Amino acid sequence: MAELNTDGGGGGKGGKVRSKKQNSKVDLTAMVDLAFLLITFFMLTTTLSKPQSMSLGLPDKEDDPNKKKDVKVDENRTMTIMLGGNNKIVRYVGLLATPVAGGAPKEFSYGKEGIRAEILSRKKSVLEYSTAKGKPKNGIIVIIKPTKKSNYRNLVDILDEMAIAGVETYAIVPEFTPEESKLVAGK
Repeated sequence: MAELNTDGGGGGKGGKVRSKKQNSKVDLTAMVDLAFLLITFFMLTTTLSKPQSMSLGLPDKEDDPNKKKDVKVDENRTMTIMLGGNNKIVRYVGLLATPVAGGAPKEFSYGKEGIRAEILSRKKSVLEYSTAKGKPKNGIIVIIKPTKKSNYRNLVDILDEMAIAGVETYAIVPEFTPEESKLVAGK
């Protein structure tokens, strides 16, 4: 509690009347208790933010690394998206040496009017192509190739585009051919 010292200020002898300096003390125990109670209350009542994660389906590890299975895929179904530095996206359809009609390498930007529109358009044309061939369940396959100059945000953005466009089959491949490296570098 607060204490006030009220003893007589002078020396007891006559003389000048001096103003008495009062020495006051304030007990802060109650305020500290209140602060700790508030801290404890807010710590117990707040919810901790849950980390957001994206699920990736990774293949099982093979026992024999020399035993690789080559999978033959129709070139009309594949689209390769290469992520470069400075938010650069280059895509081609089919093989780089022999692209499918309309699938020559082309640069795009991120977003609704950029790569998303291209993915949706290509997905629709693959569905039409597969239906014409009598294989209606075969959809588009997207190969995502991030360069060392691309950043993590670009990869997350393109994975978000895959989810938005409803692309079920995609792969992240870190290997580049020399021609692809030149294409992404812009040479």
